[in-house]
Amino acid sequence: MRSIKRQVDGALGTHGAWLLEPYIDMPNSTGLVLEPVADIERTAEIAIKHGFQLNTHAIGDRANREILDLYERAFAKAGVDGKKLRWRIEHAQHIDSADVPRFASLGIIAAMQGVHATSDLPWAPNRLGEERTAAITYLWRDLIDSGAIISNGTDVPVESIDPIASFYSSVSRRAANGKQYSPEQVMTREEALASYTINGAYAAFEEDQKGSLTPGKLADIVILSQNLLKVDEARIPSTTVDMTIVGGKIVYQREN
Repeated sequence: MRSIKRQVDGALGTHGAWLLEPYIDMPNSTGLVLEPVADIERTAEIAIKHGFQLNTHAIGDRANREILDLYERAFAKAGVDGKKLRWRIEHAQHIDSADVPRFASLGIIAAMQGVHATSDLPWAPNRLGEERTAAITYLWRDLIDSGAIISNGTDVPVESIDPIASFYSSVSRRAANGKQYSPEQVMTREEALASYTINGAYAAFEEDQKGSLTPGKLADIVILSQNLLKVDEARIPSTTVDMTIVGGKIVYQREN
């Protein structure tokens, strides 16, 4: 066991995300604090002392700022280089523009889920308003351009475990209703692939074993029905897994 998980706030849909400004549809609330910041800060001190990675759930822009502040204080107090610790913020869904560059400068990994964006963006303006949603929500391009590392996932069982759906969301930001949301924040296909492979391995301190097709690493490979880097964007969701290889052994093969 190498990592510790904490949770500072809730989800946007349930008005639980901790925000800098009140909800549009609940103006008397800025969300919830589920675990006291001081308690998480004590966990941070213990994590540094004993060599644990700390991963904190933060969804709202206030939650992300508070955790970035907390991590920064913990690094300074212990006199350590945060980049070597690879601490993470889980979800990092809504981030004020002033806090975007802090992920890279502090070495904090944004452990995000691409598919959440296309699930949330059709209704997020009901909570935040159109302008605010566009300004702070799923800022993949801004984070990557600032030098931050994004790892990708599905947050199963909240979303389907299918990584193709999350890859498609990451490169298209197109929801099930066909509408594209803030296309200026899309990842390139190469960036999305990296977020799901080598970046995920890096976020787990396993890049020497996984994350790329490199001699000496575990032969964990999937063979897909289409080339995700070249197929027409609209055809990405129809991609299927033809074969799965784990540790060099075929463990799944699609019929026909």
